[in-house]
Amino acid sequence: MAGAKRVLILAATTGYQTRMFAEAAARLGLEAVLGTDRCRHMDDPWRDHSRAVRFENPASLGELLREARTAPFEAVLGLGDRPAWLAAVAAARLKLPGNPPDAAEAAGNKYLARQRFQDAGLPVPWYRRVPLDGHPRREAHAVPYPCVLKPLGLSASRGVIRADTPEQFTAAFERIRAILDAPELRKRRRLQDRYLQVESYIEGREFAIEGLLTRGRLQTLAIFDKPDPLAGPYFEETVYTTPSREPIPLQDSLRRAAQQAVTALGLRHGPVHAEMRANEGGVWILEAAARPIGGLCAKALRFRLPGAAAPVPLEELVLRHAVGEDVSSACPADPASGVMMIPIPKDGVYVSVSGVDEARAAPGVDELIITAKEGQRLVPLPEGNSYLGFIFARAATPAAVEQALREAHARLRFEIAAALPVIAKSFNY
Repeated sequence: MAGAKRVLILAATTGYQTRMFAEAAARLGLEAVLGTDRCRHMDDPWRDHSRAVRFENPASLGELLREARTAPFEAVLGLGDRPAWLAAVAAARLKLPGNPPDAAEAAGNKYLARQRFQDAGLPVPWYRRVPLDGHPRREAHAVPYPCVLKPLGLSASRGVIRADTPEQFTAAFERIRAILDAPELRKRRRLQDRYLQVESYIEGREFAIEGLLTRGRLQTLAIFDKPDPLAGPYFEETVYTTPSREPIPLQDSLRRAAQQAVTALGLRHGPVHAEMRANEGGVWILEAAARPIGGLCAKALRFRLPGAAAPVPLEELVLRHAVGEDVSSACPADPASGVMMIPIPKDGVYVSVSGVDEARAAPGVDELIITAKEGQRLVPLPEGNSYLGFIFARAATPAAVEQALREAHARLRFEIAAALPVIAKSFNY
């Protein structure tokens, strides 16, 4: 792809989005250079020509920065909370548009984000950072109830638990401590992983905003309603529908709150995914992440652009924006659309699914992707961080989209076998 604009994409090796963005870059005639957290000691194990990086270590960018001296990059993108910070560091060193590294760090750290929101005068709940090696029973008597305990750096509601009593607080604290002590998290532990955050529970309905920042100004691409109540004790997201069915004044308040949040964090350029709650007290920002929506959920969105012959998926829109194209005229290509992240109902081993053809035939269903693999260990929230798959729908109204998603889900029948316990045994040699 000689002469093509080069885009550096930092992403997890096994992330759903990595291939989607690489394919979108190819459609646009861009050269996507991947920096992933693959094993450094193996020669291109995934056959994607990716460079090995460590998302917590800027020194791992060395090879890519040296390469940029002779083959410059046009833009840098980070897919996911951890890659977003390293992408900000890379953009700063390459003098490309991006977010200040300290802003990207704050966006990916619930405690730092709360501090910046509070300093900017945004409504924030009571919150407190607690060391993981502390004494949960003692802490349990120093917090308001109901409250929510959260790891500082995990996403997708992983490890987020509501507690209504001191006993529930203690149990949740120990459970989160065990989650953060899992081998895959312990090996990349950062300072923030030595703490968890306690916040007073915020009543209200939950929403998400997908947007693009250009020199600090947020362009809202979609407002997602989350029609399922998210009241705990865990906060598994399932259905997203857009456009919002809420009154225009509330939608305007959601947009303003998202802009205020990214300004408070100091974010300047690139994709944003913001989560928020609304109640009689106003709009409360939960997070404003310096990345696009995660997983395969972006498939729910596509846009019309002047001069584009077909609807443009979110990945292409983000890439066009990254290389300097004006996408401010982008508008939704569908009257209404949505996604269901198929929840894991219980711990076990994935065996099979039936009813897929029937689910795909449900009116309004656009696509159904089962991501679970035979023999895969399934772990529900709060410990887990995956789904069984994704259902996508398009229809004339958000209500029809929601109905299509629920009808398709009801037609699926998953077989999940009990997981065999692991028995530790010592051997004498």
